[in-house]
Amino acid sequence: MKKQEVRKLVLAGLFLALCLVLPFLTGQLKELGNALSPMHIPVLLCGFICGWRYGLAVGFIAPLLRFLLFGMPPIFPIGISMAFELAAYGLLSGLLYNLLPKKTSNIYVTLIISMLFGRIIWGITRVIILGVAGIEFTWAMFITAAFIKSVPGIIIHIILIPLIVIALQKANLIENRKESC
Repeated sequence: MKKQEVRKLVLAGLFLALCLVLPFLTGQLKELGNALSPMHIPVLLCGFICGWRYGLAVGFIAPLLRFLLFGMPPIFPIGISMAFELAAYGLLSGLLYNLLPKKTSNIYVTLIISMLFGRIIWGITRVIILGVAGIEFTWAMFITAAFIKSVPGIIIHIILIPLIVIALQKANLIENRKESC
C-alpha cells in the first residue's frame, strides 16, 4: 500500500471516529443535534481530504456503526436514510473537489451541491423506507426536516468546512492536484 493511501485510510478512520463522538456533544438535546448535524462535518471533510471513495464509505458506515455501538440514531428510518445521505455527501464532496479547479469559490460550489444532493437522497430514501412501512412522507415534511429545521447546521457547515479546507490547502496538507477516479 502506498504511503498516500495509508495516510488516507488513517484519516478516514479519524473522520469515522469523529462521526461517532461528535453527536455526544449534542446528544442530550435531540433538537439541537438534528439542527447542527454533527456527523455531517467529518463526512464532508473526509470527502474533501481523502477523496470520494473514503468519503462514500465513511458516510455510509458512520450512522450504521453508531447505531450498533450506541443505539443512536434509531436504525429505522433515521439511520438508514442518514447512511445514504452521508454517503452522498462523502461521494460528491470528494468527486467534485477533485474535478473542479482548486479555487476558493469551487469549495463552496462543491459543498453546496454535496449538501443539496445529499438531502435529496435522504428524502428519496425516506419516501421509500416509509412507503414500504405504509407511512406517508410528504413534500412539506421533507422541506421542514431537510432545510427549515437544519438551517443552523447548514450555516455552520457553509462557514466551518471551507475555512478548514482552505487552511489545509494553505498548509499544503491537501494535495491540489487531480487524483485518478
